[in-house]
Amino acid sequence: MAQDFYATLGVERDAGADEIKKAYRKLARQLHPDVNEAADASDRFKEVTLAYEVLSDPQKRSTYDRGGDPLSNGGGGGGFGGQGFNFDDIMDAFFGQNAGRGPRSRSQRGQDALLRLEVDLAEAAFGATHEIKVDTAVTCTTCEGSGAANGSEPVTCRTCHGHGDVQHVQRSLLGDIRTSRPCPTCHGFGSVIPDPCPECAGEGRVRSRRTISVTIPAGVDQGTRIQLTGEGEVGPGGGPAGDLYLEINVARHPVFQRKGDQLFCQITLPMTAAALGTHLDLPTLEADMPEPDGATQVELDVTPGTQSGDTLTIKGHGVPRLRGPGRGDLKVQVVVETPERLDEEQRALLEQLAQLRDEERPEALIASNNRGVFGKLKDAFK
Repeated sequence: MAQDFYATLGVERDAGADEIKKAYRKLARQLHPDVNEAADASDRFKEVTLAYEVLSDPQKRSTYDRGGDPLSNGGGGGGFGGQGFNFDDIMDAFFGQNAGRGPRSRSQRGQDALLRLEVDLAEAAFGATHEIKVDTAVTCTTCEGSGAANGSEPVTCRTCHGHGDVQHVQRSLLGDIRTSRPCPTCHGFGSVIPDPCPECAGEGRVRSRRTISVTIPAGVDQGTRIQLTGEGEVGPGGGPAGDLYLEINVARHPVFQRKGDQLFCQITLPMTAAALGTHLDLPTLEADMPEPDGATQVELDVTPGTQSGDTLTIKGHGVPRLRGPGRGDLKVQVVVETPERLDEEQRALLEQLAQLRDEERPEALIASNNRGVFGKLKDAFK
């Protein structure tokens, strides 16, 4: 024959049966039309399949080696689509030695669950303990997860005889294609429950509400997720529970704002206090905790001449770091308040101060990073 079957499979003429099968499986996976979109993939796949049909059959291979036609009736074969070609080897090439999946366990891991928990800013910063209620699947206490009623147990499926899948044979030009599908009677379990548990209807689990104590670690922020291993839904058949994830939502605070491990707040000072300087006692975030572990007040030193918009820093009074030691800082922005209503004595004193400082007719100073249209016109006239 014109085709060199040994060269087609890429093996030597003295190759053993296992070497020939291994070479064929490798090429079949590469050339099958379902995975290879090349124009000649289908023809090459037929060539390697024909080569394997001949070389895997001792009688056909002997006829071929003697120069005869192994596909003739005398060659002992049934031809390319004949009864002598078993297509199981193609299935093995894609699904391994045993194409069947076998029965699957009724006990499966449960799904993970996600809940959102709102906490105060102080709880997010310093940690807290919350009791949460969760509606989820738990193991059925009546059947203890087996799914069978008391005194009953699963029996072997009569359709698949416990294999969990059934074989389907389809004729094609290449021979008989055997496929494996989950058994429609037992749904792939290999067994059926003739008398299901009346409480869970054979699921092995029921819906229930339970209370979980959750510890919020110090330093969590908006969107932080806390993983509670094994606190999710119990799986079918009493399988292990999935995990429960808590997504933290931090409520808005009336005084403090948070950015990372820094806290920000704003204070308003009279003009005189900003000019002369002062000392203030500021409440800290610890004051919001029922049992504060730290000072509930901190002293703020306002230096003389503080301007409106200045930011003062109090070290170590921010948010504890979630990963690592230490805390951030407390940033205090100052707003200087100008008096709106003055009596005669106050007005006289301010006018006297303006005279002493030569500020009766001050010049306005406009600071800008952008010169704008007027600055360009001024340059043009120059």
